[in-house]
Amino acid sequence: MHVRELGQVPYLATIDAMKAFTKARGADSPDELWVLEHPPVFTQGIAGKVEHLLAPGDIEVIQTDRGGQVTYHGPGQIVIYILCDIRRAKLGVRDLVTAIESAIIDYLAVLNIEAVADPKAPGVYVAGEKIAALGLKISRGRSYHGLSFNVDPDLSHFGRINPCGYAGLQVTSLARLLGDRCPEQSHAADALVQHLQSKLPLS
Repeated sequence: MHVRELGQVPYLATIDAMKAFTKARGADSPDELWVLEHPPVFTQGIAGKVEHLLAPGDIEVIQTDRGGQVTYHGPGQIVIYILCDIRRAKLGVRDLVTAIESAIIDYLAVLNIEAVADPKAPGVYVAGEKIAALGLKISRGRSYHGLSFNVDPDLSHFGRINPCGYAGLQVTSLARLLGDRCPEQSHAADALVQHLQSKLPLS
């Protein structure tokens, strides 16, 4: 399995690269984790409804092919795209979602933060506030897209939308929860990758 640290990269170019990778990969192609950050952008999933875009203002809105509704990506947020052959790994989609959520919950536990998943609304929550969002696309038994995890983004941007399609849903971050004890984003990303590797049968 390859881990690619891409830094801050444009959303559309990254999605195009993931699609190309997924289309070109063969039966023996290694799985990959792409670790990155996007400039500010709102993204709408395939079922996205326009009424969940409250006041996007000057932030671009991009329609994309993942599941779910609208979310925000921007600086201070870790994005990890999971390019996995789920058929080879003998994973169902629900298995993949559960493994990702469990990895995030385990990482937060290391930081003494109690977090939970909600089977009705994929993602990870701390005291009812969302700290990580999930959105996946499965094509020919291969996954792409993945997770976003809030280290220290500008949370006010989530107020311009109904996050993940839920009016009034509050969003939190490591910085809000830990204050001065918040880890550096690069350290948090490394730790999340390690927890994902422990939960996912990637090859």
